[in-house]
Amino acid sequence: MITQGLSRRRVILATAGTMLALLLAALDQTIVGTAIPRIVADLNGLDRLAWVTTAYLVTSTTMTPIAGKLGDLFGRKPFLLAGMIGFVVASALCGLSQNMTELIVARGVQGIFGGVLFATVFTVIGDLFPPEQRGRTAGLFGAVFGLSSIVGPTTGGFITDHWSWRWVFEVNIPVGLIAVFVVLAGLPYVRSKASWRDIDFWGAFTLAAGVVPLLIALSITRDHSWGSPPVLGLLALAAAMLAAFVFVESRVEHPIVPLHLFKNSTFSVSMIVGFLTAFGMFGSILFTPLVFQGVLG
Repeated sequence: MITQGLSRRRVILATAGTMLALLLAALDQTIVGTAIPRIVADLNGLDRLAWVTTAYLVTSTTMTPIAGKLGDLFGRKPFLLAGMIGFVVASALCGLSQNMTELIVARGVQGIFGGVLFATVFTVIGDLFPPEQRGRTAGLFGAVFGLSSIVGPTTGGFITDHWSWRWVFEVNIPVGLIAVFVVLAGLPYVRSKASWRDIDFWGAFTLAAGVVPLLIALSITRDHSWGSPPVLGLLALAAAMLAAFVFVESRVEHPIVPLHLFKNSTFSVSMIVGFLTAFGMFGSILFTPLVFQGVLG
């Protein structure tokens, strides 16, 4: 914990800035869904519609555990600031995209920094608050995520109807810049004695090499059957790389994902429940607007 010696004002500033960073990343996952039909109509990209979301998910899913471990080793503040600044820049690129290829690439970049934000914001709670206060603070952060799930789709639809779908991305710019200045003013930087030799490079590589083909395989089943060579090949590659990831993590000194955590039943059940909740929530956020706008008119 790093709040010893910090004024109450700095703790409040650090917490507020971190919550803004979470709002930035969480809102982007929900605000885009209602704008997608307009996006694909303007950019003539119906055949690549799924990649607007998939590109973000592939990079953010891969980056989250890696960024979390790097934050543990080298301190949260640099990664939180880098995540916010990179996210703002990527949001601007999304808003400026002139075709689907540019938008998909920009969304992939945005996902990288979104993964950094998700990995960092919740761990800052442990740095700022003692154990007896962390549950209450985590609840506030969870409320921010819940708020984004409620407000995001409505806000995305309003912005798209009254201005342009580009502002769905560009609205992140002022929010992100405010968050950067608040975090700079409030969150202290704690130097770490870790070195680059402590980074689990092989774990990062095998994780990325496993997650990316898995998500791509699930995405291309829209155009290919489950038994087609592209899908089977990607699934086989994903299985091999994820098995290698487990092997590496069980042997390195500073693993990206400490496998011993899964021996704790509370942790394992929480992960399963979180996965199922996100599975249902984000599926409905993405496809419900398409059904109402594209099918029901």
